[in-house]
Amino acid sequence: LAMGALGVYNYQRLPIDAVPDITNVQVQINSEAPGYSPLETEQRITFPIENALSGLPQLRYTRSLSRYGLSQVTVIFSDSTDIFFARQLVSERLQEVKSQLPEGVEPSLGPIATGLGEIFMFTIAADENARRADGQPYDGTDLHTVMDWVVAPQLARVPGVTEINNIGGHEREYQVAPVPGKLMAHGVSLQDVVHALFKNNGNVGAGYIERNGSQYLVRSPGQVTSIDDIKRIVVAQRHGSPVSIADVADVSLGRDLRTGAATMDGREVVLGTVFMLIGENSRAVSKRVAEKLVEVNRTLPAGLKATAVYDRTTLVEKTITTVSTSLFEGAVLVVVVLLVLLGNVRAALVTACVIPLAMLFTISGMVANRVSGNLMSLGALDFGLIVDGAVIIVENCLRRLGEAQPDSGILPLKDRLVIVRTATKEVIRPSLFGVFIILVVYLPIFTLTGVEGKMFHPMAFTVAFALTGALILAVTFVPAAVALFVTGRVAVHDNAVMRAARRSYEPALKFAMAHRIGIVVAAGALIVGSALLASRLGTEFLPSLDEGDVALHALRIPGTGMDQAVAMQKQLEAEIRKLPEVDKVFAKLGTADVATDPMPPSVSDTFVMLKSRDQWPDSNKTKAEFVEELEKVARRVPGNNYEFTQPIEMRFNELISGVRADLAVKVYGDDLDTLVEAGENIERVMQRVHGAADVQAEQATGLPIMTLTPRREVLQRYGLTISEVQEAISIAVGGKEAGLVFEGDRRFDLVVRLP
Repeated sequence: LAMGALGVYNYQRLPIDAVPDITNVQVQINSEAPGYSPLETEQRITFPIENALSGLPQLRYTRSLSRYGLSQVTVIFSDSTDIFFARQLVSERLQEVKSQLPEGVEPSLGPIATGLGEIFMFTIAADENARRADGQPYDGTDLHTVMDWVVAPQLARVPGVTEINNIGGHEREYQVAPVPGKLMAHGVSLQDVVHALFKNNGNVGAGYIERNGSQYLVRSPGQVTSIDDIKRIVVAQRHGSPVSIADVADVSLGRDLRTGAATMDGREVVLGTVFMLIGENSRAVSKRVAEKLVEVNRTLPAGLKATAVYDRTTLVEKTITTVSTSLFEGAVLVVVVLLVLLGNVRAALVTACVIPLAMLFTISGMVANRVSGNLMSLGALDFGLIVDGAVIIVENCLRRLGEAQPDSGILPLKDRLVIVRTATKEVIRPSLFGVFIILVVYLPIFTLTGVEGKMFHPMAFTVAFALTGALILAVTFVPAAVALFVTGRVAVHDNAVMRAARRSYEPALKFAMAHRIGIVVAAGALIVGSALLASRLGTEFLPSLDEGDVALHALRIPGTGMDQAVAMQKQLEAEIRKLPEVDKVFAKLGTADVATDPMPPSVSDTFVMLKSRDQWPDSNKTKAEFVEELEKVARRVPGNNYEFTQPIEMRFNELISGVRADLAVKVYGDDLDTLVEAGENIERVMQRVHGAADVQAEQATGLPIMTLTPRREVLQRYGLTISEVQEAISIAVGGKEAGLVFEGDRRFDLVVRLP
């Protein structure tokens, strides 16, 4: 009873997921460097950070990605490392290396999540007739603002959530757009405008003063609060007259130069991704987020709605339902077999009770050792093995009770206890040996490390714990229950089923003993033949879990602009939505606010969410057939190459190896042109391999770059420095932050950039 009660309690705490989390212990370091080319990003940011991380305790290796304006370094630790300890080590090294990085570059750590961390995705969209307070329709900037300051903060407070990552729309900015002609007319530079904004947008505290026994705090507010405040800022004095921002620039509310976008069903949206904290229960967290999203919708302006587009709970519940159904059917079959073979209903029920009690014991062990309930851990349970030891003991107890019972068939409890104890002692050794032999078979699995260990350890652990619990029950609960509840007359002879089995088996046994050599030769030939057939079978690490949905990794020509990529993505989604099996299609293009998955604008992750199978026109169509049809549709859209996978599978592949595909070949070297040539040669070879699909070489070159090289002899003539020219280019094209503008609790960048 204590074992069962503890198991019921722990059942409520058991983490549930679809598959084991095989992500290694890793820490992501993201560094934004606007304006830096991939080569400069690698030289000035990525390499110093990777070099500084060398020698960390329990460090296995690092890998990095250097893109235009972004550096990402992924630090992989040994599996025994505590994630918080690893992050602390990395943070300390980053503090040391900051002095070696360019000014303004601030490395930040990614969320405390794993490959299974992206448990929930949702979009924010406006109804067609929705209007702002000024009567204008909502645009992407408004939706992004609502996501940042209304939705994300509320969802981030949900227990178990570590990050809300947004993509799509534009961040709102207060923009100062200098007019070159006016700047020249007043003799004002771009740097003067930035400097003036910095100097005229701040609050200052000046301590306090005491007067007549009272204390007065002294402060001088000077922050800008509106566009008019910005326009009135004085930039310079010319001929005794002030030159204000309004004299040399246009000031307005604008939007940033975005690095990412999101679409759904052919229109732009703002997409939020909820990351789960490591070690949490994905099903429980997803449900809490979904419930919170309903509350969040009540706080949104009229006409705006947040809608879930991906919920891990759906997959988890489908998986657990499948496993639970299989376990239930297996338990029923075991009980039926026990009833038939033992020939005693009470004894069969006593033996069957071992199944739920052993399961509850196993759940307690899983919770104590932080093993989640998933397809591998729960699907590995075999109830036939669990009741094996109990069956041996029950069968011998029944035999001894049958032999000892008087003609009346009634034995007093005292006699039954003695007989059952004696019968249990007689067979306890073979019962123990049988269970130990099975346990020994699973012990080598615990020696596996890395991905293999994380995948198969839960399976071996649950089987070992279930067998241990069953063994404890077999030598304690089962004999006591037999003595207490098997009170009627016990049949001494075999039942009809066993007699029929004996009649069938005895002739076969006699034949085998009479033809021993022939039987051994035939068995050996069968083994050899099976081995030959097995050598021709294909092999893979694990069969792919059908997640129910499809993910497309779409690649376009390097250098494709964000607006063009969005237009191409809308065209792709419009074609995919024509398939009757598709429920909705959404995509992420480029890089989100938190660069957990950095991509250029030319690359997108497209998620194809399917309807339930009963809503398909042809319910007999397999998913593989649908993917083939989907591939044909996608290939009709020009300018795209694709890799077809599944949402979780894609994230696992990327976090473990840095790529989204099942198989990747990495070539190392110092000469980029040589690496590109080698990669193209490998691509051509792999395309000829039978069974290979979606073979793509990663684009390492081809990004169009406009280079403005200062001419030193001309700079000398005008008395300018390289840094002055570069700063002017940076401000004019990329823009430069010149402070913040606060609107209540919200804050927005004040940016200087040419229109």
